[in-house]
Amino acid sequence: MEKTQTFYRTVMGIALPVTLQSLLQSSFSVVDQLMIGRLGSSSIAGVGLAGKFSSIYSVLLGAVAAAAGIMISQYLGQKEEKEVSRSFYANLLLASVLAVLFMGLCLGCPEQIMWLYTKDGLTGRIAADYLRIVAFSFLPMAFTSIAATLLRCADAAMLPLYASVAAAVLNTGLNYLLIFGKLGFPELGVQGAAIATTAAQGIACLLTVFFFIRRCRRQDRKLPFIWRFDGNRGAQFLTILCPIIVCEFLWSLGENVYTAIYGNMGTEACAAMTLTVPVQTLMIGALGGLSQAAAIMIGKSLGSREYDRAYRESKLLMWYGFMGSLFLSLALLAAGRFYVGIYRVEQEVQSLAWQLLVAFAVISPVKVQNMILGGGILRSGGKTKYVMWIDFIGTWLFGVPLGFFSAFVLKLSVPYVYFMLSLEECVRLLISAVLFRKRSWMRSLE
Repeated sequence: MEKTQTFYRTVMGIALPVTLQSLLQSSFSVVDQLMIGRLGSSSIAGVGLAGKFSSIYSVLLGAVAAAAGIMISQYLGQKEEKEVSRSFYANLLLASVLAVLFMGLCLGCPEQIMWLYTKDGLTGRIAADYLRIVAFSFLPMAFTSIAATLLRCADAAMLPLYASVAAAVLNTGLNYLLIFGKLGFPELGVQGAAIATTAAQGIACLLTVFFFIRRCRRQDRKLPFIWRFDGNRGAQFLTILCPIIVCEFLWSLGENVYTAIYGNMGTEACAAMTLTVPVQTLMIGALGGLSQAAAIMIGKSLGSREYDRAYRESKLLMWYGFMGSLFLSLALLAAGRFYVGIYRVEQEVQSLAWQLLVAFAVISPVKVQNMILGGGILRSGGKTKYVMWIDFIGTWLFGVPLGFFSAFVLKLSVPYVYFMLSLEECVRLLISAVLFRKRSWMRSLE
């Protein structure tokens, strides 16, 4: 009984702050969408398309943070402080390089990038303007993400949450002032939303730096600047990182192909899908903490070679995720019509958005299981190539072909296209479950 209570407290100590932080991060896009929703379908679609491209950076950054989390949690379990420092700085440098690369793309050729998503001139121009400004948030996001990973692994998950609270409040206030031109501020519309998001990410970074330095001083953690890996450690780092990078890039690219499919089905279909993105992000984010908790807790157990405990706790975390996702799906079905009614868009767009929410509610429990099992548990032992192949098979052998076939051959409406391509989640879960039961993912880093 005492062990169960300790496990539950540990899960909540990691999962709850991470979940709240995910929800606050998601609130950036939710607030943007709700306020921009008053500007019309083209503005909604433009912000949604720009967000899809910038999400490629977010996903790759998340991949680097995931690699950092695997390594830091295992080395903390082994009490290898030098390797903790090395893992932190190596991943921070890599995240910074990614940030500079994507910033250059967004500042240098945003119109060309958005042309790949839509041929609607107005929507493309709105998206390009948004992308130019949001690009300046990429570098602060890099440090925030890697520093937050170390803080969570070191049992300080509340500190990144505090930074996110301040950033969310700032984002909401600036959105109101700059989108609509309140209290003497200029009315900037979509560009105002981009400025608000960028400023909020900057504040989140500054606060995270403050909390990070204070925590290191209190724990007397020196973190000497070491980023080069010696011998086998370097090969091990690449073995962990490269499959995650490839996996997340291909998954994100697949998501962008899906967005291009919706965009080429018409502005109404694209706008309807964009309306549902904040809800999808919030629902997945509400249980994202379990994935983070799984990666950290199972990683520490594997690092200390407690394999039976790791397997037992993994099953409990998956059960928590299933029950939570089922509850949220029922809540979405109850409140979905009210949500789409908030937006001042055409009746057809509202109807399509409601049907999309129903499809998402049905597939959501499977998505959550994949997030916890693939995104947290199977990766925690460092054999990240398993998840890379699972995602490749699901997205590119099933999801993308089903999307093109249902949209342009069968010519189905966007809710049915979304449901068809989402069936790839079932394929991924089936393969992941087989690997989980074989236990071949369970190992301690040497």
